[in-house]
Amino acid sequence: MLAPASPEAAPSSQPACPGLLSPEQPFGSITLPLLHSSSLRLTPEQFAELCQANPDAVLELAADGSLICMTPTGSDTGARNADLAFQIQSWARGNGGWKSFDSSTGFRLPDNSVLSPDAALVALDRWQALSDAERRGFAPLCPDLVVELASPSDEGPRGLTTLRQKMAAYQRNGARLGWLLIPAERAVEIWEALADSPAQPRRIEAASRLEGDPQFPELVVELEEIWAV
Repeated sequence: MLAPASPEAAPSSQPACPGLLSPEQPFGSITLPLLHSSSLRLTPEQFAELCQANPDAVLELAADGSLICMTPTGSDTGARNADLAFQIQSWARGNGGWKSFDSSTGFRLPDNSVLSPDAALVALDRWQALSDAERRGFAPLCPDLVVELASPSDEGPRGLTTLRQKMAAYQRNGARLGWLLIPAERAVEIWEALADSPAQPRRIEAASRLEGDPQFPELVVELEEIWAV
C-alpha cells in the first residue's frame, strides 16, 4: 500500500507531474493519489506500474520512494544527448563486451532509486546475467559508466545542483566512472568510483575530449561537437 498523505498536506487541484493520470484514476490493481503531496511514497514496483500507465510522463524515483518529475529537454540539450549517445554506442559496438543505453533508460539502483542517466554503459556479462523480465523492466543494477548533461540553468531536475546529487548517488551505488558535462562552461566533472574518489570530483576546464582509460580502454568522447550545438 502507498503511504497515506499527511493531513497537513494541502492537496493541489492538479497532478504533481505533467502527463500523469488524473488523481485517483485507477490503473492495474491499485489506485494512486497523484495530487501533489510530499508524503507520497512508491515502491519500485509501483513506480514501474505508474510509468507503464503514463508513457508520456518523464519520471525518476528517489531512494526514499518520492517521485522526481522531469521535463522534456530543450532542443539543444536533445541534440547534445544524441551526439553523446552516438559516440558511446559506436565505441561499445566497435570494442565488444559492453551494452550502451540512451537517456530514456531507467535503472533500479541498489538503494531502490530508479534513475535515468543521459548515457550509460554496462558490462555485457552483467547485462547477460539478468533475466528476460529484468531486462524488460528497469534493470536492477547501477551502470558501469554514467554520463549526465547539465542544462544552462542551475535550477530544476537538470540543473547542476540536482545533477551533482545524482552523480553522488551513482557513485554510492557502484558506478565505476561518472562524467558530468557542463556545456555552458565547457567543463566536465569526473566522478570516480567511490573507493578511488577524492573528496571532490575532479574538474576539467575548457575540455575538448574525454578518455575512459583505464576502466574503458580506448573510449574517447569528442566534446567540441557537443559544445558547438
